[in-house]
Amino acid sequence: MLEAGTKAPAFTLPDQDGNPVSLSDFAGKRVVLYFYPKDNTPGCTRQACAFAAAYGEFARLGVPVIGVSKDSAASHRKFADKYSLPFILLSDPELAAIQAYDVWQEKKLYGKVSMGVVRTTYVIDGNGVIEKAIPKVKPDTNAAEILDYLKSGQ
Repeated sequence: MLEAGTKAPAFTLPDQDGNPVSLSDFAGKRVVLYFYPKDNTPGCTRQACAFAAAYGEFARLGVPVIGVSKDSAASHRKFADKYSLPFILLSDPELAAIQAYDVWQEKKLYGKVSMGVVRTTYVIDGNGVIEKAIPKVKPDTNAAEILDYLKSGQ
């Protein structure tokens, strides 16, 4: 995982509507970039819905929220529609950003070892530098934890 103080890797990925979105599109703004394993799974759904519920506060702070997984843009569109997600979901099936942000890692589940996305959230400052990195986040508390951080004036 990347550490605070590291230049955030640039990316351009399709959103849930197939439109290209680049990190550079948000130059001058703080951005919440969160990586999650898969659309429509219990933990990922709870995490996305928590960000959606708090979206008004993120908007008031002027901080865009961007979710990234290896699901397709079409999967993201269905996920966003099903749960009324108001923020950007980026599709990274080639693992370009997922690997650049070092969240593609070995995972163990019930003794089985596989590679997958480790749920991780980054806050990136207006200069494109990671200001906060949170590994292995909890789906239910991630959005509130990030809001508390942003409001604390960090």
